[in-house]
Amino acid sequence: MWQWPFVRWMLGAVLVVAALGIVRLRPWHRAGDAGGPTAADAARQTLAVGFLPVTCHLTCPVTDYATRTSSGTRFASERFTDFPTMVETLESGRLSATFMIAPLAMKLREQGVRVKIVYLGHRDGSTVMVRSDLPASRLADLAGRTFAIPSKYSNQHLVIRKLMHDQGVDPASIRFVEMPPPDMPGALASRAIDAYFVGEPHAARTELDGTGRVLYHAKDIWPGFISCVLVVTEELIAEKPELVRDLVRGIAESGEWAEQHRTEAAAVVSPYFRQDEALVRYVLTQPPDRVSYRMLTPTDRELQQIADMGLAAGILEQRLDVTGLVDRQFIPRQVHAARIDAPPSSR
Repeated sequence: MWQWPFVRWMLGAVLVVAALGIVRLRPWHRAGDAGGPTAADAARQTLAVGFLPVTCHLTCPVTDYATRTSSGTRFASERFTDFPTMVETLESGRLSATFMIAPLAMKLREQGVRVKIVYLGHRDGSTVMVRSDLPASRLADLAGRTFAIPSKYSNQHLVIRKLMHDQGVDPASIRFVEMPPPDMPGALASRAIDAYFVGEPHAARTELDGTGRVLYHAKDIWPGFISCVLVVTEELIAEKPELVRDLVRGIAESGEWAEQHRTEAAAVVSPYFRQDEALVRYVLTQPPDRVSYRMLTPTDRELQQIADMGLAAGILEQRLDVTGLVDRQFIPRQVHAARIDAPPSSR
């Protein structure tokens, strides 16, 4: 009789192993189903690229969408909700390419993290919002008020410092607080803050619901404003330079396509952003130059200015020579619009 418990145990073990095999293979997913691997995915390289759901990073999900059905590398966008988590993932080696704010990339370089800036994410695309019931017409009118910025490492912080200097505003006269961008519209509506400066579409949300109004567009303060850059690890450059070249080309072509197809671009990225398509479409069209995806090759002069401002703001501890931070070898000489079959707009 002792054999029966043993046989039952063996049968149970076989069933468990079989069940695990079925789960791993996931036969209920057909090739091409959302969330399921395709035959093409199994036969080609995939590189995860980090992004936040802001229009500054729009070319990342557009490139993801464009490479889903191509025969080349799949550039799969990896959504983050904050930069600290993104940096942690990058430093751990689980992420080799990502969009991030330029001063943060410079800080990482200063701290010894081996990264390079290979392209820009956008131009302009950030907005200063103020409560709609406040009569402020310039930054100086916000004395005694609470002003939210995304991070001390953000270019928004540096631009506001520049604006205070230009207008002769005492930095101590305004109370600055750091706040996650998605929380800013609600904080303004509840009057927890009086103004904020952030990348879109988190500014347009309060503009559309009437709780806030535009005080400045970034392009009005700093024409050609740069906030975010595309960063890759030096390890990825050394091991897979052609992959980096394909990524930069894909981002460049996605940007040119978005410039020519703004309504369609909103339809493509809104599921990635998990935001209303009408909101994204508003940002991309009202006005059309609210954010730009052209002229994305950074110059040393532009990046050195950001680095020097970061030093003055206490973000950096010593002057950074940006020539060691930027690698332009992967930037295409000519940029053509990507060929993208966009989904139908909900408009």
